[in-house]
Amino acid sequence: MADYLLLKTVHILSSTLLFGTGLGTAFHGWMANRSGVLAARRVVNRNVELADWLFTAPAVLVQPVTGVWLAHLAGFALTTPWLMAAIALYILVGACWLPVVAIQIAMRRIAEATPDGGTLPACYHRLARWWFALGWPAFIGVIAIFWLMVAKPEFAL
Repeated sequence: MADYLLLKTVHILSSTLLFGTGLGTAFHGWMANRSGVLAARRVVNRNVELADWLFTAPAVLVQPVTGVWLAHLAGFALTTPWLMAAIALYILVGACWLPVVAIQIAMRRIAEATPDGGTLPACYHRLARWWFALGWPAFIGVIAIFWLMVAKPEFAL
């Protein structure tokens, strides 16, 4: 039981880190882009990318490992409907996050290459809109996963 509780704690902490980092970086990225200040965009884009490598990426790896292990220890088959729904949502969230990582890198490079006093090209703003748009299904998906983990509803897929 002690192993289960330790594993569950790691799972909960990594999910919290994943959600919190995502929400925090999304807020700061969005606000920096709204500011119109090139220097702010440079710093925030750099820090958002760094936060993804330091916090989000490790949590993304820890979540499925601890989740599958917890399901096994708790006696839940991976074909349990609420668990299958959570896994599908996790894949959806990842499908949104992976392009966002590439977009963030591109946005950082563009902002850093833009000379002081210069204007960001249209492609930067297009990337920023995609970055923002892809964040919504990921955000909603993570909230739905939290609900599924807590409620463990009985339903058929």
